[in-house]
Amino acid sequence: MTMSNRNLFDLNGRIAIVTGASRGIGASVAHTLAAYGAHVIVSSRKIEGCQKTVESIQAQGGSAEAIACHIGDMDAIHALFQHVESKHGKLDILVNNAATNPYFGHIVDTDLSMFQKTVDVNVRGYFFMSAIGAKLMSKKGRGSIVNVASVNGVIPGALQGIYSITKAAIISMTKSFAKECSAMGVRVNALLPGITDTKFAATLVHSEDETIRNILGYHTPMQRVAQPDEMSGAVLYLVSDAASYTTGACLAVDGGYLVG
Repeated sequence: MTMSNRNLFDLNGRIAIVTGASRGIGASVAHTLAAYGAHVIVSSRKIEGCQKTVESIQAQGGSAEAIACHIGDMDAIHALFQHVESKHGKLDILVNNAATNPYFGHIVDTDLSMFQKTVDVNVRGYFFMSAIGAKLMSKKGRGSIVNVASVNGVIPGALQGIYSITKAAIISMTKSFAKECSAMGVRVNALLPGITDTKFAATLVHSEDETIRNILGYHTPMQRVAQPDEMSGAVLYLVSDAASYTTGACLAVDGGYLVG
């Protein structure tokens, strides 16, 4: 390969969707992809949060637009992709980051509404975002999908049963899509973050209860939690030409949590 290392990460001319991008890991990923030249479609449930991320990206010289989409709503998913195809005619990058974790407690006490909400967003949402996204990518013969899973998909988090189950499903989903979409020119990989200091996990990360902190695996070999910006470099690699022969990979960015 004759391209320079800088060019391997060049995303100029590429259209990217990042879900759950109003804050946390999603916002960091959106900023990073824009910094390397992608036009980023910033998506989340509420347009106000999306617009803040877009304004921040544009203030730094990047290109972005805001589109509200709740990935637990199939109509919203279809509307998102219809907009992208109509306006841009293609999709190069999809980062499935939006997720939910509404229940924290013993697995046997999970009620149906919490079960259904978690599955609808974390499994059904990721599945159809990936399926529709891959079809759009295949029209140009190339594309990259990154699913944000979790270390909980490998080692279930105590008191996070249904969430962990859905994250394990995302890992399996990633491998299945990778196997079947390679012939379409679409690569599919997963990011497995360790516990990260985001609003999503804030009440747990900053808990004064040592038992909860231990349950969450706070004491990784690196002895700290991650910051959102520590996830975006891994996503940049996975969506870039530097990862042109990488598909079906599940990249743990966890401070060593999974190695114990």
